[in-house]
Amino acid sequence: MSLNKLLILVIVAAVSALLIGGAAFSGEKPSYVGAVKCKPCHNTTKSGKQYSIWAGNPHAKAYETLLSDHSQKVAKEMDIADPAKSETCLKCHVTAYSAPAEQKAETYKMEEGVSCEACHGPGELYKTMKVMKNRELALENGMILPDEALCKGCHNPESPTYKEFKFAEAAEQIAHPTPTE
Repeated sequence: MSLNKLLILVIVAAVSALLIGGAAFSGEKPSYVGAVKCKPCHNTTKSGKQYSIWAGNPHAKAYETLLSDHSQKVAKEMDIADPAKSETCLKCHVTAYSAPAEQKAETYKMEEGVSCEACHGPGELYKTMKVMKNRELALENGMILPDEALCKGCHNPESPTYKEFKFAEAAEQIAHPTPTE
């Protein structure tokens, strides 16, 4: 194959990937867009009202808990002035807290607590209907299928309120499957 043909193939592949939202050629990390961007598609009956399931579980209230009297007491015991401003607390109570500002879209809100993207990765490149309808394509564009190791990034003995973490039980409590047709 000639160098010109090879170059044309590479360019066609790059343009194709960009047109379908491919991250492979962008060189940049995708942005966190916030649960508000997931809601329109993931709060329908067809989707199993996944957004509402999340909104009703403790992950959605994770940031809010840092404002409670109990969190203030725990923080004081750890010599933390304000748990709602401490990286020690926010790293597990807020999705993408430690991500750089340029990786957070205008729609990202730390008040959403532990949202969709904490488990499924930054959604900028996989959030479109075209990509989400194809699981393989969604995974190629940064969607993550969470596992026990991901959860244990926060649910571990480093937490001052740690309780034994049983992955199977925890996964069942937050399950939000898409109904089968």
